[in-house]
This record gives sequence, structure tokens and C-alpha cells, in this order.
Amino acid sequence: MNIKEAKEQIKNALTAYFTKDDTGRFIIPIEKQRPVFLMGPPGIGKTAIMEQIAQELGVGLISYSMTHHTRQSALGLPFIVHKNYDGVECDVSEYTMSEIISSVYDMMQDTGIKEGILFLDEINCVSETLAPVMLQFLQYKIFGRHKVPDGWIVVTAGNPPEYNNSVREFDIVTWDRLKRIDVEPDFEVWKEYAYKKGVHPAIITYLEIKKSDFYIIQSVVGGKQFVTARGWDDLSTMIYLYEQNNIPVDAKLITQYIQCPQVTDEFAVYYDLFNKYRSDYQIPKILSGNYAKSIVDRIQAANFDEKLSVLGLLLDAINTEVKTALEKESVVISLLSILKKLKPKILSGGNAKDLLAKEIEELNRNLENAKASSSISNDEQRTMILTIKALKSQEHLVSFPSADSNPFEIIREDYNKRRDSMKDFVSETSKKLENAFLFCETAFGDGQEMLILVTELTISYYCSEFIGKYGCEKYFSHSKELMFYERQQEIIEQLNKYNL
Repeated sequence: MNIKEAKEQIKNALTAYFTKDDTGRFIIPIEKQRPVFLMGPPGIGKTAIMEQIAQELGVGLISYSMTHHTRQSALGLPFIVHKNYDGVECDVSEYTMSEIISSVYDMMQDTGIKEGILFLDEINCVSETLAPVMLQFLQYKIFGRHKVPDGWIVVTAGNPPEYNNSVREFDIVTWDRLKRIDVEPDFEVWKEYAYKKGVHPAIITYLEIKKSDFYIIQSVVGGKQFVTARGWDDLSTMIYLYEQNNIPVDAKLITQYIQCPQVTDEFAVYYDLFNKYRSDYQIPKILSGNYAKSIVDRIQAANFDEKLSVLGLLLDAINTEVKTALEKESVVISLLSILKKLKPKILSGGNAKDLLAKEIEELNRNLENAKASSSISNDEQRTMILTIKALKSQEHLVSFPSADSNPFEIIREDYNKRRDSMKDFVSETSKKLENAFLFCETAFGDGQEMLILVTELTISYYCSEFIGKYGCEKYFSHSKELMFYERQQEIIEQLNKYNL
């Protein structure tokens, strides 16, 4: 199955494991909760989906790579305890608590989160001294004498033996205690993640044209060549930072992340071409509706890969706009919730500055706890940080009020400005989305390029959310006219035939 399907399977299993009866006991006892074993090639996103699951379930997450652990660090160190048995004095060896188990207790104590996921990666690559202990752990959730706390579910992962020389084959007894899920790379599924993560559009459009370059692991004379989803993701981050700092992006950078010379060379050529399209087509003018007729003439005469690249540039610009609009909306909603709570306290004579300071302190505390437990997404973190920034601004505004001013009216006025600014931004974003459709109508009519635009807007997390909230008449119109669901697969099959 693909990583998206695996995520749903794991999430469903954990939901079942967390379920309790009317007495508060887990319906499936801890020792009967089979640890999930996620088996898949490296760099496919196994760790990433565990972070997403923890955030969506609102539970903690602690991750360990088992290749870094020895028997001592996993089990704890021995120490001598003096005991008396029926009047006989003797010394007995016991073990300190495992580093892994203690980290769970630390998180529970530091954050107050009582349920979570203990994710152990590369569990089939443990050292020879640790291997015998793993069977006991997988069955009873115990390292040495110390048990994983109730409410913490064990999820494990590993690579198939063909990808890792250190892999130890599990016997049937071990497999029979695991809930095994096998995962394979899938570009279409990864693309949904890529849009949400903000992977560089040059990478997304290149892989749209060359899907076979998405994931490669092959043996050649002199070693192995490989390209992974993780490699593309990390390369994307560096491309953005190089562009931001005016550092040239070339094959020397690309080869540090894409360990296949042919793919490195082809993407380097494509990246230069992509930048030329970005300069020539002037995407901001298209979104503003002020593009020249020559732009339409050029794209109509262009090859398919050029058209696809321009669509990628359009989609990236739209995605950036709608993501910002949704972020502004989230901050306004968060502010409104807080200010509704503070309104009666301020109007009844409470000190507005002190009340805002308490809210800021609480939000900061909640943010740090959520980050420590990995139970908050990057988007949620940004919303909280921007909300705190807005509250600090309001705190400053009420710090020096005039004699006849009403502190809450000062806060309300500031909030209204932020709300109106957000509404204006949403309106402008809707116009830009409409202009993108108008451009594509002029350039492509109802051709396959229009269907690609509708398809990509649908799978983009932020675009689909924005359209769902604020609508887009042309999106719904073209979805219907193009028989979107009937033709989508046909177009995808055609795309697979194209090469650079």
C-alpha cells in the first residue's frame, strides 16, 4: 500500500488501542496491543506520517532510532541493592530505568500529556546483544523491569533487507506479535504532501514530467545509486534558501541530495529552464490579470513540458496566496476567541494589560508543551506564534491609554483592523484565483491543461480548503464541464507518456 493508506491503517489501529470501556480500562489490554511494524524502503516518509498521526490524534510522540542503542542504553545499567530475605542478608543486582522508557515519563511530567506514541525506527537493525530483548518488549512492552506507561502505544518501523545490510530477519514468533504494514513509494500520494509542505515547484513539475525519477534504488558498478522522497524534500528546502540568499543552484548542490548522476544532470537542466519560464511568463501579472497577449501566444505554441511548467508556477503562486489567506483567517479566529473571553473581565474593571499578559503567558506555555510532545503541526505553531504577536501588540496599545479611553475599545479597534485586512486579502486572493482560470481559458480553452489545473487545485490541501470555504465559480464550473472524475485518470495516463 502507499504511505497515505498506511497512515490511515495506523491511525485506525491506534484509535482502537486508545479506546476504553465504561470503567476507564483499555478494551484491548496493553499486552495484547500488537505493535505496528511499518515496513518500507528508506526516505519514504515513515517518520513524517507518525508526526502527522500524533498531531491529528492530539497525543504525544517520542521517536528513537534503535540502531543508536546498545543493550545498556535500552535496558538500563545494573546496580547492587541490599535486601533481606527471611533474615538472610544478600546483595541483588537490579537495573536503572531504560533511557527510552524514562523519556516517556519525562514527557508526561513536563507536558501533562498522558497518552502518546512511542515510535522505534529501524527496529530490525538492533545490535546482536539487544536482539533477544526485543521479543519480550514487543510482547509485554517492557525493557528490563520497566514497562511502557499505560496509554502509550508502540509503533515500529524498518527497511526491507535489500535496502539495509544490517537488517536482521525476524522469526515467525516475532512476526506473530506484530501488526505488519508494507509500504511502497507513490508519487501521486507524495505530491499531496508536497503541496502542503510547500516543496519547490521546480521539483513538483519535474517529477510530474519524469515520474520514474521520484524514487530510484539501483545497484551499479562501484556501488548504489538512489533517489528518495526525503532527498527531494531536503533538496527543496536548500533550493529555497539558496534562492533567498542569491546563491546559484547547480548540479554540485543537487548531487548532494540526489544520488543518481543521470537524474542530477536532468534536473539541473530543467531547473535552469524552469527559472527561464518564471522570468518570461511573469506569473504575478497573470494573477493580476495584466499580462500581455504575447504571453498567451507563446504558451499556446509551447511544448507540453513548458505548458506544464507554467501551470506549476501558477499553482505554486496560488498555493502561496491561499495559504497566507487561511493563516490570516486562523489568527483572526484565534484572536476573536480570546477577546470574547476577556471582554466581560475588562468591561467589569479588570486590568486589560494584565489580562492580555496572562493570555500571552498561557499561550506560550501551551505552545512549548505542544512542541515538546510533537502534538502540534507547523501551521498550528505559526497560528499560535502570530496570535501571541498580535496580543503583544494589543498589550502595548493599552499600556498607555488616554484618560478618557476605553481599553476594550482600543483592543476592539485593533481586532477590527486585522479582521478587515484579512477579508481584503481573501478577496484579493479570490480574484487572483479567478484570473488564473481566465488566463487558462484564454490559452487552453477546455483542453487537458485546464483539467490539470482543476486536478492540482483539488489535491492541494490549502487550495481545496480555500475553495471549500470561499468558493470559486470557475473551479466548480470547469469541474462539471470537464467531467473531472471521468477524465482525470485518462489525463494522468497521458502525462506518463511525456518525457523532457
